[in-house]
Amino acid sequence: MSVPELPLPRSGLPEAASRLGAHLLASAAAHASTAGAGSVAAPVPAAPPVPSVSGPARPASPQAETQARSAGLERILRGPSGLGTTGLRLSPRSEPEPPSPPPAAVAEGTPVPGLYHHPVPEPDPVRVEEVSRRIKAWALDEVSLYPDDWEEEFDGFSVGRYMVGCHPDAPTVDHLMLATRLMVAENAVDDCYCEDHGGSPVGLGERLLLAHTALDPLYTTEEYAPGWAKSLHADAPRRAYRSAMEYFVRAAGDSQADRLRHDMARLHMGYLAEAAWAQLDRVPEVWEYLAMRQFNNFRPCPTITDTVGGYELPADLHARPAMQKVIALAGNATTIVNDLYSYTKELDAPGHHLNLPVVIAKREGLSDRDAYLKSVEVHNDLMHAFEREAAALAEACPAPVVHRFLRGVAAWVDGNHHWHQSNTYRYSLPDFW
Repeated sequence: MSVPELPLPRSGLPEAASRLGAHLLASAAAHASTAGAGSVAAPVPAAPPVPSVSGPARPASPQAETQARSAGLERILRGPSGLGTTGLRLSPRSEPEPPSPPPAAVAEGTPVPGLYHHPVPEPDPVRVEEVSRRIKAWALDEVSLYPDDWEEEFDGFSVGRYMVGCHPDAPTVDHLMLATRLMVAENAVDDCYCEDHGGSPVGLGERLLLAHTALDPLYTTEEYAPGWAKSLHADAPRRAYRSAMEYFVRAAGDSQADRLRHDMARLHMGYLAEAAWAQLDRVPEVWEYLAMRQFNNFRPCPTITDTVGGYELPADLHARPAMQKVIALAGNATTIVNDLYSYTKELDAPGHHLNLPVVIAKREGLSDRDAYLKSVEVHNDLMHAFEREAAALAEACPAPVVHRFLRGVAAWVDGNHHWHQSNTYRYSLPDFW
């Protein structure tokens, strides 16, 4: 069926804004190259004035200018306040803080002891209910995603609660649905091609390649195009990918859509590495496993935070190595969260499942308990690195759109943990404490 137009509030950033972002980062890089090793970066040199931005007059003296910028940077890094914004900070925290009760209802489930995380409020129940209703209607009526006997699992996944919690700045439910359809489609591919519902490493490359053409369309001759178009309806994963991407493309800018295609290709490459180890019956080295997890991870989800937020991070700012590092660390940390919370679920499932505790136990000769606890340390190191790098980037590039995007990624990281902790239908912790 055709996809209706989705009128989304777009930032309308002109090309000049993209050039301004490049100017800000170039200025920061030039300053960093002249600073001494280990020195603290000074404020970025003044950018050209931007029309229509109101505010107090520029301080006359260099000292006053520096103080004003420092105060402004501190305010931006603090992020917004109020319900649903607990996890939107950009300033790093030096040590894990003791969990404090969120201002809304406390989540079900027990967090992994010792895991560095930030408690967040329960997602807005009105939005959760509406997203849950819409996504189930989409799954059943638009893409025929699952048979009747999978309904309990679909409901137990609580994808509406998941996505509302991960995108607290989404302006409308329509925006939230962009992320929700993609999340469900990605899980359909994982389950049906790789995991529980008929998945197999044998022939996985072919299945993933053909499914990827639902995201990144095939351009071929008139003779062969109908065969490809028909194949997009051949199975539930391809139907879900095709539909979810159609909705997304209508709402996103061209660079945002291409960014998602790139990150989905990364995801599929990670699937193939894990499948190769399964076929070889090989447990990889820990560093090899972590390399695979940088690709087979949640990265496509936080990378679309601007589209779901109704604005656009310019392509040149998204492509900067510092931004790519922040996004990669966010994906790595959130994926190890999944390894830790799904540990007992995977042990109880048929077959041999690789996760970080299993790989560490095998490769480093540790007990199951010690390997699990070491995996918690790995996660915490990744989280601290994510927060340090995000704070450094925010300071180096004081463009508001960069700060908003970084806050959105941080919100996704915190929302992802909240969902894992509280989804007691799917997850339970091992008895290691």
